Parts: sequence; C-alpha cells; structure tokens
Amino acid sequence: MNSMNDTGVVVGPASGQTSHTHRLRGLVGTGFIAALAAVVVTTLAAALAQAVGVDFEVPDGGETIPLSGFAVVTGFFSVVGIVIALALLRWSARPAERFVWTAVSLTAISLVPPLLSGANTATTVVLLGLHLVPATVMIPTLARSLRTRTD
Repeated sequence: MNSMNDTGVVVGPASGQTSHTHRLRGLVGTGFIAALAAVVVTTLAAALAQAVGVDFEVPDGGETIPLSGFAVVTGFFSVVGIVIALALLRWSARPAERFVWTAVSLTAISLVPPLLSGANTATTVVLLGLHLVPATVMIPTLARSLRTRTD
C-alpha cells in the first residue's frame, strides 16, 4: 500500500526490490523442490544398482558407500547449485546461460573421482551415472527458473 508523506511524494515499497525478492524466493523454492527430487531419484537409482549386484566398494580405504551417503552428497551439492544460481541471478546479466556453463563444467569435473577411485568397472560406471542423475534434474530446472525470472 502506498501513502503520501508530508512532501507530497508517494511512498511505498520499491517495485524493483519487491520484484527482486520475489524472484530470489521463487528460485529458492524451485531449487529446493528440485533438490528433493534429485535426492530421491539418485538414492533410488543407487538402491536399484545395489539390488542388481553393484557393491559400491571403493578400494581406497576399502569402504562401501552407503545409500544414505548418496542422499547426503546429492542434497549438499544440489544446495551448492542453488547458491550458485542465486549468485548468478544477483550478479550476472545472463544468469541462465552462465549457470548452465558453470553447472555442466562442475558436473564434468565431478566425473573424475569415480574414474580415479580404483573401484571395479560396474561400480565406476554406476558412480558416473549417479553423478549425471542429479545433474539432469537440477541443471534444467534451475536454468529454466533463471530464464523465467529474468524475462
């Protein structure tokens, strides 16, 4: 609601500020829903792989990656993606384009550790796929949200 102050100037919320805050909140909401979806899909894919015999044993330390580990790591890096998207929305003239380039580059870098882990072929291939699953959920969702929020 706007009102007039004693100088005759209409006083109210700055429309740019309100719009910007709305865009940020919308992006965060969309991002968290996508992150939840990415966690669920990735964990289910890992459970399915485990059910068909993939052991997720990484020789470096000899430990097996638990299903909860997939959920936690996916959730953490999904939130990192949301933070990157927010920063680009705030400081980039082309946030969607910059986000896609950044996220795809970081996804490509994330494929290196499974290749270097020394795990058996099945585990390595599934780990590579499990890096791509959340990327296919998060990247298009956040990029689309950045595009619609800057038009």
